[in-house]
Amino acid sequence: MDDAQIVQLYWDRNEHALAVTADKYGRYCAAIAQNILGNHEDAEECVNDTYLNAWNAMPPHRPGILSAFLGKITRNLSLNRYKYTTAGKRGGSRAPAVFDEIAELVSETNSVEQEIDRRELVKAIDTFLEGLSREKRDIFVCRYWYFDSIPAIASRFGMTENHVSVTLNRIRSKLRKYLTEKGFEL
Repeated sequence: MDDAQIVQLYWDRNEHALAVTADKYGRYCAAIAQNILGNHEDAEECVNDTYLNAWNAMPPHRPGILSAFLGKITRNLSLNRYKYTTAGKRGGSRAPAVFDEIAELVSETNSVEQEIDRRELVKAIDTFLEGLSREKRDIFVCRYWYFDSIPAIASRFGMTENHVSVTLNRIRSKLRKYLTEKGFEL
């Protein structure tokens, strides 16, 4: 079943949408949640919550790319769960390492002004990433969006772990320089 048909099932309030979504995107969502949380039970719960959130969001929302829509829901739920479960402690997930690597470039927002700055920062990062080669952009996204491990990225791209680490370090350095030149205080 293609994504448009699955989305239509949600719009028709057909509960079969949940089963079809789980069959087609269950492993994808589980991988995202597992990478962030490092705990199978928590990851499974976030995936189930993803289906519920998708059910509640459609209608009125009609996602153009169902995989990205589900991935974003899963990622946000997993990050929220991670924050909740690791308040004051470190868990067994990859999230602490990924957060430490990118912490200098992003910060939390609390005010309207900071939210506007955050949106400008997101646009600047998107523009920077568009200027990278596809491979470097994919490596960056695998690490900082999907929280993939260095060994998993190395295997996926046929590189050594050291090469992936060096590539990510160079991308972060170039991104830091780019953002500084654009007037962002890091």
